[in-house]
Amino acid sequence: MKEAFLEDTVHIRWSCLVPDSVADAIGEALKEANAHLEAIANQDPDKATFASSFLALEDATESLNRAWGRVGHLDAVCNSDALRGVYNDWLPKVSSFHAQIALNEDLWRVLKAVSENHEEVAALEPVRRRLMDETLREFRCNGADLPQEEKKRLETLKQALAEKTQKFSENVLDATNAFQLFVEDESRLAGLPQMAKDAAKASAESKREEGDVRERWRFTLQAPSLMPVLQYAEDDELRHELWKAFSVLGREAPHANLTLIEEILSLRQEMAELLGGSNFADHVIAPRMAKDGATALGFVEDLHDRIGDQFQREIAELEAFKAEQTGASVGPLEPWELGFWSEKLRRARYDFDEEALRPYFAIDRVIEGMFGIVEDLFDIRLEERPTVFYDEPTGSPDPDKVEVWHKEVKYYDVHDASGERLGGFYADWHPRESKRGGAWMNYLRTGLPAEASPTGKREPHVGLICGNLTPSVDGKPALLNHREVETVFHEFGHLLHHLLGNVSVRSLNGVNVVWDFVELPSQILENFCWERVSLDRFARHVDTDAPIPEELFAKMQAAKNFQSAITCMRQLSFGKMDLELHYHYRELEGENIDQAIDAMLASYQIPTKTPRPNNSASFNHLFSSPTGYAAGYYSYKWAEVLDADAFTRFQAHGVLSAEVGRAFRDKILSQGNAREAGELFRDFMGRDPALEALLKRSGLAA
Repeated sequence: MKEAFLEDTVHIRWSCLVPDSVADAIGEALKEANAHLEAIANQDPDKATFASSFLALEDATESLNRAWGRVGHLDAVCNSDALRGVYNDWLPKVSSFHAQIALNEDLWRVLKAVSENHEEVAALEPVRRRLMDETLREFRCNGADLPQEEKKRLETLKQALAEKTQKFSENVLDATNAFQLFVEDESRLAGLPQMAKDAAKASAESKREEGDVRERWRFTLQAPSLMPVLQYAEDDELRHELWKAFSVLGREAPHANLTLIEEILSLRQEMAELLGGSNFADHVIAPRMAKDGATALGFVEDLHDRIGDQFQREIAELEAFKAEQTGASVGPLEPWELGFWSEKLRRARYDFDEEALRPYFAIDRVIEGMFGIVEDLFDIRLEERPTVFYDEPTGSPDPDKVEVWHKEVKYYDVHDASGERLGGFYADWHPRESKRGGAWMNYLRTGLPAEASPTGKREPHVGLICGNLTPSVDGKPALLNHREVETVFHEFGHLLHHLLGNVSVRSLNGVNVVWDFVELPSQILENFCWERVSLDRFARHVDTDAPIPEELFAKMQAAKNFQSAITCMRQLSFGKMDLELHYHYRELEGENIDQAIDAMLASYQIPTKTPRPNNSASFNHLFSSPTGYAAGYYSYKWAEVLDADAFTRFQAHGVLSAEVGRAFRDKILSQGNAREAGELFRDFMGRDPALEALLKRSGLAA
């Protein structure tokens, strides 16, 4: 079975990727990768060439990355005790291997010798020169120039980070799955949308034991179950109970993460200092658009100051509204009341109920419509393929179907309008207890354009898109809320960035760009969820096929920027927490980190009657991988500046402009990391990004 992890195929034999085969597969892949690295490192530096060094290094770990990527993906979507055990066994070994690459003195000597061969470097085409420069930078950032003892310490730090961040992620998943609340009195569900009630009832049925005839509704901490309760349920105690469980996620034994956070921060700080930096934020942001932690933090604080007055006005409006509706005195709300009374205020002000949109967002129609939009914009064609799911490993899979890892997963091919296959992707949309929360895109295979492929034919890309969206109940179409629709478009933007990459170097393709640029392709697609001309392509009533009525569309648009300062400030609070922890760690060291976070976010959060624990203990973005979004959460807002500005070009040409779409594909999506991010943006817009477009779009500036 180990071959299924290692084989370089477009379609993967998922049923054969069993935990018992991980050790053999990863062990063999590590052995092969080490042999490739030794061959590169053992060259005579004076005789080494770009092809025998930088290009050979590009391919050296391909098999390992492929196999380990499949293990990591299954850990995210089909988590089990057996898989978790073997994943954790091999994580330190794989982490150590990767850490050792930049610390290999012979390898580094060869790379430097080639980079100093001025005649060969001068002859490199731009994308290969980019590969060389990026490789040299990464080696230096990962300790290539350190003394031997410090290299050993760096390896230890990276291994410890990998283990502790994996444990953080497991704690969040386990804590989420450990909670369930059964409601037996239907009157407690007053206010809850019917679809949410149906989903809760179906969830309870799935847990029914033999002989139990009670009518019950089951609620969990997964977003499709939790969020409707906090937003709509009239029962204050029901909202309180679910909020309380969610607020302590990752804070209580046996899934406590607070100590892990301090350990992770300490390891990151030591690693940054070992590599010559003063803090982890500067270390990771140096190659990005922001360049350093001070600039990123300044960006967050500047936006905070710009919207501060509007933020306070929106809080006052919410408190006054609740007081008016209840006859109570004006004052802070309870944290489990915020979503509920915000929804009440929105309905009162705009006569707009988000749930009124749900019948227009049947998931299959949303996806079909989105496909049509991106096909027309980017000159591509998408085709669903028949799939098959096997419960057990099979030696004779159906050759006419694409195998998937779960029966709900779908697969699609992506073709250029000319008919050339660019790649394909898997889609896994709904929650399961074995699947981590949130939504994400990832890639399983990075191909090459024909001119760069050894075969002379294009090698297709393969990616995946996952979510935890509202599921179908009783065979009825799954109906999404508008925020879920935005999530679908967002993650698909990431996926297109990978699939439409046309870079002749794998590691420079697609989403392998600087972190504060990577959200541009995803966030720009969200804009098409708000424009009438694009909504009419997919927002059709599930029963009548009618588009969103003009009256409802007008209400939706009017309510678009409702509490926009509160929404923006929430995102800024996450960026502020992130940057303060990683930029000012030495100043915080020895303090109670949890209390320090509360203090630093005082002006970023709505004051509540009962203090709210911050979300650090369940903040996977920051603490579930060695780096990930650590010191990079500001990137969401930074990229919002880019996407709001870039979308003005689409708007100026009627939104669904094939001409502008093709330019975006050619100048952004296809380019990956072949050039500097700022250069790519200027190539598309003809200038540097302007902040005003974001403030205007959010209703925070005229």
